[in-house]
Amino acid sequence: MKSGSNDVITKSVSLQQSGSLQPKLEVRNLSKTFHSNGINRQTHKPQKQILALDNITFDIYPREFVCIVGASGCGKSTLLNIIAGLLPPSTGKVSLDGTELLGPSADRGMVFQNYTLFPWLTVADNIGFGLKLKKISPTQRKQIIGYYLEIIGLTQFANAYPKQLSGGMKQRVAIARALANEPEILLLDEPFGALDAQTKEQMQEFLLDLWNKTHTTILMITHDVEEAIFLAQRICVMSAHPGRLKETIEIDLPARRDLEIKLTRKFIEQKRLLLQALR
Repeated sequence: MKSGSNDVITKSVSLQQSGSLQPKLEVRNLSKTFHSNGINRQTHKPQKQILALDNITFDIYPREFVCIVGASGCGKSTLLNIIAGLLPPSTGKVSLDGTELLGPSADRGMVFQNYTLFPWLTVADNIGFGLKLKKISPTQRKQIIGYYLEIIGLTQFANAYPKQLSGGMKQRVAIARALANEPEILLLDEPFGALDAQTKEQMQEFLLDLWNKTHTTILMITHDVEEAIFLAQRICVMSAHPGRLKETIEIDLPARRDLEIKLTRKFIEQKRLLLQALR
């Protein structure tokens, strides 16, 4: 990490506490109800309604790294899909930089758990796919692609195809592709869930370093308690059936972290607090 990252993060947190920093993302009174396919023949209305999310409200500030954790079925992915514009809310709203979000847009980058690279495109072409759609000039596109290839450490794989990459490398490319479009916020849906334990920890270190270098605001959902504590500045804890925001936990760890921090007493204390909140 860069030596000045502690100062940046400390300043950001103090501005939040003083109320002088405006939220990057605002989620207000968000609820989502799903309807079953069955229809009541008498009323001609859906037979059953399932309340997946109930009155979710929270803010994310510029340059923050926030994780959402909760048990399977608590609505984490549904919430992220609404923020991404892939699902409409039933009630409430989501705003980015003060503007209500009404659908998908390049201002939000999305990375899923499953590898979503185009298999017929090279690594470089995958990273530059969105730039080409935006009609960025070939010269500028090459510069941006080169920058992200270097930042994810895959310059030598620029002309490789996804089938030639490991799982961790594929996710690096997916993250680079999302960041190349310069989104206002990066949304991550359990991006390391399919990786083995060793690769997963390597990717956690990679993502934390990338966040420090790019200063991108990140919202990530995960079911991995240690992953959330290692990466996040704040953790939003959700309860299930329906999904509600139960508690928000500030992570009291140094901004500069490596994997050894997971063995410290402070980290274990934070893990205990988070596990208690999840019960």
